[in-house]
Amino acid sequence: MEEYWWSARRAALSLCPGAALPDTIPDGFRALRPWIHHGWEMVLIASLFSEPSRSLMTGDLDGVIRDYSAFCSEGLSRFGWTPTLLQERLEHVRREAVLMDRSGWLAMHRPYPGVPERLASLEDEGVAWAVLTTKGKAFTGELLASMGLTPARLDGRESGPKPDVLLSLRDDWRLRGFIEDRKATLETVRGTAGLEELPCWLASWGYLKPDDPVTLPEGVSLLSPECFAGPLASWN
Repeated sequence: MEEYWWSARRAALSLCPGAALPDTIPDGFRALRPWIHHGWEMVLIASLFSEPSRSLMTGDLDGVIRDYSAFCSEGLSRFGWTPTLLQERLEHVRREAVLMDRSGWLAMHRPYPGVPERLASLEDEGVAWAVLTTKGKAFTGELLASMGLTPARLDGRESGPKPDVLLSLRDDWRLRGFIEDRKATLETVRGTAGLEELPCWLASWGYLKPDDPVTLPEGVSLLSPECFAGPLASWN
């Protein structure tokens, strides 16, 4: 979360140099994180925090959450921005951060307790693992390397939608399952031809919406940290 706000704020200020944005992470930004899917949305939302009259600053987040997609579309139109522009600004900020202060940038990321260790131990069970992310591949590679992790395959946003990447993986691997912290993505995966039988898990420690754990679609199970730490055979 610290890196999300730091990078989004700097990208927003590069587009609106006179904007008044707090150094500390706004509560509203934290609250909206489960709805954010792509990096460009973080930059847009950060920019909107510079407008005191907007609902993000007044605390009226319910209306934003009810129609988050429309809220983002309206924000893009009002600023005259595109998702591509915002995504490029965000990645520029991250590239500069890695070049200028790699250790400082990496220090803003804190893995969930036990997750790096569990991923590293999968090899002991004869299981290869891959990372599919909407982050840029280069930045994800930096993060994984700093944790001593080397996945068998790494696909960033450049590889396309996660269902497409999973279909590609299926051609070379025997897929054992897919872990994700965004329920909508899991629903899309399960509804994709060729992936209907893929076991899926919703990570309970991710950025979940309040009702996500209790409205899971068929074929998707909630994965707790305790279950994640256990043998694969127990992940039911």
